[in-house]
Amino acid sequence: MLLLLGAFAALPLALPWLVSRVGARAFYVAAALPMVAFVHTVLLSPRVQAGDIPFETYAWIPSLHIALSMRMDTLSWLLALIVTGVGALVMLYCRWYFRGKTQGVGQFSAVLLAFAGAMYGLVLTDDIVVLVMLWEITSILSYLLIGYYHARGASRRAALQALLVTTIGGLVMLVGVVLLVVETGTTSLSAILDAAPTGAVVDAALVLILVGALSKSAIFPFHFWLPGAMAAPTPVSAYLHAAAMVKAGIYLIARFAPVFAFAAPWRPIVISLGVFTMLLGGVKALRESDLKRVLAFGTVSQLGFLTVVLGYGTQEAALAGLALLLAHALFKSSLFLVVGIIDRQLSTRDISELSGVWRQAPVLAVSSTIAVACMAGVIPTIGFVAKEGALAGLLEEAAHGQAWAIVAVVGVSVGSVLTAAYGLRFLWGAFATKRDTDGARREPTEWPDPPFGFLGAPVVLSALTVVAGVATPWIDAALQPYARTAAPASPGMPEPEKAPYLALWHGFEPALWISLGTLVLGVAVFLLTARSRRFAAARILPFTAVDVYNGTLRAIARLSVFTTSLTQRGSLPVYVGTIFLVFVAAEGTAVLAAPSWRAQLDAWQSPTQLAVAPVMIAAGILAVNARKRYSGVVLVSVTGLGMVVLFATSGAPDLALTQILIETVTLIAFALVLRRIPARMGEHNASVWPKARAVLAVASGLMMGLVAIVATGARVERPISEAWPVLAYEIGQGRNVVNVALVDLRGWDTMGELSVLILAATGVASLVFVTHRADTLSEFTQPLPRLSARGRAPLVETEDGPRPRTPDLRGRPQTWLLGGQKVRPENRSLILEVIVRVLFHSIVIVSLYLLFAGHNLPGGGFAGGLVAGMALVMRYVAGGRYELGAAAPTDAGRLLGAGMLVAIACAIVPLFFGQPPLTSAFFEAELPVLGHVEFVTSTVFDIGVYLVVIGLVLDVLRSLGAEVDRQTQEMRAQGVLP
Repeated sequence: MLLLLGAFAALPLALPWLVSRVGARAFYVAAALPMVAFVHTVLLSPRVQAGDIPFETYAWIPSLHIALSMRMDTLSWLLALIVTGVGALVMLYCRWYFRGKTQGVGQFSAVLLAFAGAMYGLVLTDDIVVLVMLWEITSILSYLLIGYYHARGASRRAALQALLVTTIGGLVMLVGVVLLVVETGTTSLSAILDAAPTGAVVDAALVLILVGALSKSAIFPFHFWLPGAMAAPTPVSAYLHAAAMVKAGIYLIARFAPVFAFAAPWRPIVISLGVFTMLLGGVKALRESDLKRVLAFGTVSQLGFLTVVLGYGTQEAALAGLALLLAHALFKSSLFLVVGIIDRQLSTRDISELSGVWRQAPVLAVSSTIAVACMAGVIPTIGFVAKEGALAGLLEEAAHGQAWAIVAVVGVSVGSVLTAAYGLRFLWGAFATKRDTDGARREPTEWPDPPFGFLGAPVVLSALTVVAGVATPWIDAALQPYARTAAPASPGMPEPEKAPYLALWHGFEPALWISLGTLVLGVAVFLLTARSRRFAAARILPFTAVDVYNGTLRAIARLSVFTTSLTQRGSLPVYVGTIFLVFVAAEGTAVLAAPSWRAQLDAWQSPTQLAVAPVMIAAGILAVNARKRYSGVVLVSVTGLGMVVLFATSGAPDLALTQILIETVTLIAFALVLRRIPARMGEHNASVWPKARAVLAVASGLMMGLVAIVATGARVERPISEAWPVLAYEIGQGRNVVNVALVDLRGWDTMGELSVLILAATGVASLVFVTHRADTLSEFTQPLPRLSARGRAPLVETEDGPRPRTPDLRGRPQTWLLGGQKVRPENRSLILEVIVRVLFHSIVIVSLYLLFAGHNLPGGGFAGGLVAGMALVMRYVAGGRYELGAAAPTDAGRLLGAGMLVAIACAIVPLFFGQPPLTSAFFEAELPVLGHVEFVTSTVFDIGVYLVVIGLVLDVLRSLGAEVDRQTQEMRAQGVLP
């Protein structure tokens, strides 16, 4: 089972490539995996029936006692059969549904198969924390599937609506899961149920878990997202919204009901909301004219039915509920697939546009009739067996005065009447011959015959409803182990004389007469409402659940705008001043509240400090008085360079190297930004409140100094840093403590910092690239000759661009850089071009040396990346944006993404070898010529850092440099700038 779960995670990665090669036929491959899982589940059936429950486990996060554990009891076995069996048929159906289409099909196939794998894991996992994770994964994947037609606003809104509702419900459920785990001390779902805890905390946890289950299964008040999700392709509706995703909440209710059905909050929530949902969905289905929405609201109604029966918690209800669960998966997925065929062949699902289809598509009509008969509970389908069993179990409870059983019987009976009515409405709307307003028969809708394979999945699924009905004795035996986990009857009731069982015929019992009565009344309700336009148009309430949802979103948006308008006033001095004011107040309060201070101060540690500190202080004072922005930036950089000297003379060469590179890159970034800002400060907006600023600045400086003094004297134990050299060598296999700490000992922190760098780069780019994020610099350099065309000879400028020097071109000015001739003459420096041409490759080699030497010597991925970024800066400064495009003909985002993927891979790969994330391995060998060679896998993580840093510098150059140059050139062409 774990191997199959891994296959469900791996195979989707190959499907987009496969779809690009063979088109929709790739769905054959996609269907193979769930089919294999289905066969595997069938082969395990004898063990499940015998009580020898298959169980596999892998300790995933031992420190938190979280495991990838798979346990197949009767309930999980049935759900696994549904998820894999229906999933395989739906994917085979997709082969014809997407025939001739390629746009987005590769991604769709991958996401659909991944969703099948997530559901397979969800119904089998025995770890409740992993269940929550898979729960949220299904929400995310369903968002992608519902939003398949992303160019349509309705699809995007429906996808977001489903994501918000199910994800928020899942987060609420997570709180309940945490409470249960804390209360029982285990994350094992089977162990929690065996413990059967009680108490106020458990009751609160159950309510929170029910919120997640009800939101996932579209039970009121969360029902509205499911009809909206019909914007998805029909295979998604057939699988997610009939057989898989919405069953996740029903599965959770079925899992907890045998143990917690008699807890105080359980039945009031489950029965009341289930009954109301069944009735609401049934009424709404009768008012719809779109076949798919008729089925959508019918699904909502049936999910309410399932919630009532499976949530009731007695043996007879549990047995009937599982049969109903199987029946619903078969008939509802079949009907959705039928609608997909009609829509694909006729490009419409509107009842008013369909007439006489049954004569032209008899196979489809018969298949649909069987599925609707199963949905309404007509003998000999499995739907009849389940419905009669549910009514019998609830009637037995109601006869003994159980209040919630009475509510359930009445609600289920009325809901069954509506089920029969909207089932007939579906058949009539899809296949019947209609009449116009004058009573004349309408012309039959022209029906192009679909491929035979297109009909296979719905026909098989509808046929299985009859097969399952005939095979009721075997199904009864298969489902009995689950029923025996529930109580025979509610507290205070006598136990039944014999155990409940499923059968096609129990005799003339009250449940049979109620079932037949619902069918008769259902026909009457259909006849009354079929032609009633008033019934379809009248609104029961002045608002709908969707109106409430949209109103809530608008209220949140308005509150956000109001809050933002209060706190974000658009003044940078106010923001910075607020930060420093809070810092002074908070730290001052903490320092003054301390009972005592201890200060350990030295005048200096080295004579260098006596020389450097006055320079830094003088630069800071001059920066305050500077009137030109560039002068202020340079003076501020002096303080940073002073820190470089202090680091270098204090035994921290790594910090000194990194600091000088950061100061250089920062100075360049400031210089790029200052080109678009007035040269003199206060030229447009003079500084306000100078005295207040001065007081705040002095207070901040004094407070920072005081904090440093107090902190240095507050240590009472030996610092942990004294052990780092030994740890770096023994664990990280490196002598450079700083670099080993970054890529090994505290690799998670570094990964977080990489994420921050990527977000910063993206933020800068989004501010500069106003209309799009595409990087097109390399397009400008395509006409320029490549290295193979230039050879070793320098280029010369001609009317047709730079060309290698030939005898007939002697005397022409040389071009040392490809982009040199694009630079304005007053900005061009031949000496700089020569220097950059000579040094560029050497600097890149130095950066690679720092990258690979950093594990034992000063350097590392961060420093190496900054050095490589400096090489790109040189190319940009010397040759402008065109030269930058020639130096790095790739998008900066690709480098950022590649670096992050490498870092993530270093965290994930050790998991496959049973090691914690980011665990490094050490290799050494004696190689010819090279001699003794050592390699630590954390170097690969350092390569990811290297790529991210280069991508960051390149993004800054592309954004603040090249893009600003382009915008400036456009404004000059328009006459805005001289």
